[in-house]
Amino acid sequence: MRIEGENETNMTETSVKEPLVLFMPSGKRGRFPVGTPVLEAARKLGVYVESVCGGRATCGRCQIEVQEGNFAKHKIVSSLDHISEKGPKEERYEKIRGLPEGRRLSCSALILGDLVVDVPQDTVINAQVVRKAASDRVIERNAAVQLCYVEVDEPDMHKPLGDLDRLKVMLEKDWGWKDLLIAPHLIPQVQSILRKGNWGVTAAIHRDMDSSRPFIVALYPGLKNEAYGIACDIGSTTIAMHLVSLLSGRIVASSGTSNPQIRFGEDLMSRVSYVMMNPDGREAMTKAVREAVNGLIGKVCAEGEVSRHDILDMVFVANPIMHHLFLGIDPTELGQAPFALAVSGALQYWAHELDIEVNRGARLYTLPCIAGHVGADAAGATLSEGPYRQDRMMLLVDVGTNAEIVLGNRNRVVAASSPTGPAFEGAEISSGQRAAPGAIERVRIDPATLEPRFRVIGVDKWSDEDGFAEAAASVGVTGICGSAIIEVVAEMYLSGIISEDGVVDGTMAEKSPRILANGRTFSYLLHDGEQRITVTQNDIRAIQLAKSALYAGIKLLMEKQGIDHVDTIRFAGAFGSFIDPKYAMVLGLIPDCDLNEVKAVGNAAGTGALMALLNRDHRREIERTVARIEKIETALEPNFQQLFVNAMALPNKVDPFPELAKVVTLPERKVLADDGGEGGGRRRRRSRE
Repeated sequence: MRIEGENETNMTETSVKEPLVLFMPSGKRGRFPVGTPVLEAARKLGVYVESVCGGRATCGRCQIEVQEGNFAKHKIVSSLDHISEKGPKEERYEKIRGLPEGRRLSCSALILGDLVVDVPQDTVINAQVVRKAASDRVIERNAAVQLCYVEVDEPDMHKPLGDLDRLKVMLEKDWGWKDLLIAPHLIPQVQSILRKGNWGVTAAIHRDMDSSRPFIVALYPGLKNEAYGIACDIGSTTIAMHLVSLLSGRIVASSGTSNPQIRFGEDLMSRVSYVMMNPDGREAMTKAVREAVNGLIGKVCAEGEVSRHDILDMVFVANPIMHHLFLGIDPTELGQAPFALAVSGALQYWAHELDIEVNRGARLYTLPCIAGHVGADAAGATLSEGPYRQDRMMLLVDVGTNAEIVLGNRNRVVAASSPTGPAFEGAEISSGQRAAPGAIERVRIDPATLEPRFRVIGVDKWSDEDGFAEAAASVGVTGICGSAIIEVVAEMYLSGIISEDGVVDGTMAEKSPRILANGRTFSYLLHDGEQRITVTQNDIRAIQLAKSALYAGIKLLMEKQGIDHVDTIRFAGAFGSFIDPKYAMVLGLIPDCDLNEVKAVGNAAGTGALMALLNRDHRREIERTVARIEKIETALEPNFQQLFVNAMALPNKVDPFPELAKVVTLPERKVLADDGGEGGGRRRRRSRE
């Protein structure tokens, strides 16, 4: 075999005539002797083509497609005539199991001439139908688990080698595995499994352990044609999980549940306090989150019609406190300076050591944490979005109770966290609530009349459309969720109801009855119904404090990078998926940027976990990346307070927003006397600079 790109002068006449094979989508190519199986060529080039049966044409996992035509760019003319016809083994498989049109088994198909070979990323043999497409990203597969079928020699009195040892001999002979270790719980079962399978067994090999030696983690009689993995993101509010085929890469089922630790405290610091004040607090929260994970595994397995004992590998991400509590580590040190992690690197466990109810040989991997308040979830999002893989300056923000911020490009990446508090999740807001049916999620205010219109979760119509009242009767209008809180404050600013300093203008009461007096302050009446929903001066202050903490953290990272603008912004997390970038920028939640370059990327942390599950190379990639990310502690930065004060203004006291001004007419700058934070007093104006 000769890999393309080697010195042409070193080629022999024979090698020049050897067929050239190009594998897509990887783009790897090389020359191979006529008669080489396509599967062997793929393995020699490092192209991941799944095979369980060891070339016996029984598992059907190694399917490929040959592309026909003149590929001028690659200087290859590929034809079906350049691959062998189906042999007896392949014909037998097609007759019994069936082969999609155009598909071949690469273990049986031989190279006869130049080929362009497509390795389908959607190959599913005996796998369940995908119930939910959690991600449309194509992830090149190189899972830590490989299934290997072997036929073991029967015992021989003249060759007194143990059954396990003969199994290892065949795994080395057929698959090349050397120095295999075996999970201790399997040793007593080896003989019965071999005899049940009539000496044909499938070994699950895990090759991403702390030791450099691979492990046999599961053993099945006969041919086992599927194995599964779990990718899980443990958030402070919710736990999200994907059940994935390790062989095909398909997401079989996805689900989520509330984190039961909420009963110990709404936010992370209150949970740390609970641990500090209650002797059994850590154990109680660890038990609660593990039970929730086990329940969720049962749920996705039921949905995907999969046995939980077929789960052989797991990848978890979480913020630092959730990470520690899940692993049974006391998080107390994370509640006080210097916010020391018990462990920051990636970790590996036997899943049963953490009371996770899956196959006893299943392994569990956690991504590394970046810093004391920038966790493995931020590492997962960084792996998913890859600021370190590009030239442009990317800002990655996960907005939550504690916002995690990553900023950088291939030259340098910096990270920090900012204590935004729970305001964006509805807490600390007079009419705030979590996103649920009945919650207002979108708001628009007419700048002339100050009349609002809004949309409610669970209702397709806007509040000013015919039929809204009837449609909303079943869910009601119960409060304001996070996305609407951002929009209503931004709209109040754009319509002149509040000044750039966030003070409700009491003189606007002359213009609209929706401006209500509350003692020395004023409120805005958003909805007057069974549930009266207002936006108070204190609500606006809570949002200002939260957004200022986030923006100041971002500005600190920009200063560290020596830049005055970012090229692209990514909102991660469930909340980020529902934020309108325009209103986030009007509010001053994020710095000025071309709005076309501001995108929500959903649960990027979960996608990162999925990538690490399906390709062990991604584990090494994020471990190397986290090691070189620079961690900035905002509390120690002398400039943080001034940046925070500047960010209290809408959108900002000093920073320009030229890109935002292209799409939004910002109001004339208006500053109102604050009366010590109570607002609504005398007015003084100055033109916008």
